[in-house]
Amino acid sequence: MALTLIKEDGTGKADANSYASVEDGNAYHDGHLYASAWTGVADDQKSAALVMASRLIDAEFQFNGTRTNAVQGMQWPRARCPEPDAIHVPLQVLLPIPSDFVRFDSVPKAVVQATCEMARELLIADRTVAPPGEGLKYYNNAGVQTGYDKGDTRPVISRVATVMLAKYGSQISAKSGAVKLMRV
Repeated sequence: MALTLIKEDGTGKADANSYASVEDGNAYHDGHLYASAWTGVADDQKSAALVMASRLIDAEFQFNGTRTNAVQGMQWPRARCPEPDAIHVPLQVLLPIPSDFVRFDSVPKAVVQATCEMARELLIADRTVAPPGEGLKYYNNAGVQTGYDKGDTRPVISRVATVMLAKYGSQISAKSGAVKLMRV
């Protein structure tokens, strides 16, 4: 059965499986210096990469605020998620009052772009497989010793996508029991 990409448009779709459409990915990669991994594949592969990228983002990040409804299929849209780029001006200057939160009926552009970036990365390599030498510190073969640095592994979410997403939440880490506190 063929994959049907269903983009989350901010309405909290129960069957959504991606934050970006193939058209979003094409537009994002029009301005990307290393777009050949994206432009060189068919639309069905692009769709699969976008769906997988969205799954990984939802699994690896905890976004600020709360889901807008109980049946939505993905983490976005969110209510009361602080907007780090909100313009702060005196209340008497603007009517209606500006919001310091992302609109509850939208998916931020940075989340869409991070999904497109991760999709390209997934088309290059499977970032979910165990790294070579996992569980080994050293390997000897006919007198040749190879050492592995367990801390030097490629993260599942690329550094570029992590930076794009960090303004709206934090990456979940199995190593940390700390949580980010926010005043609302």
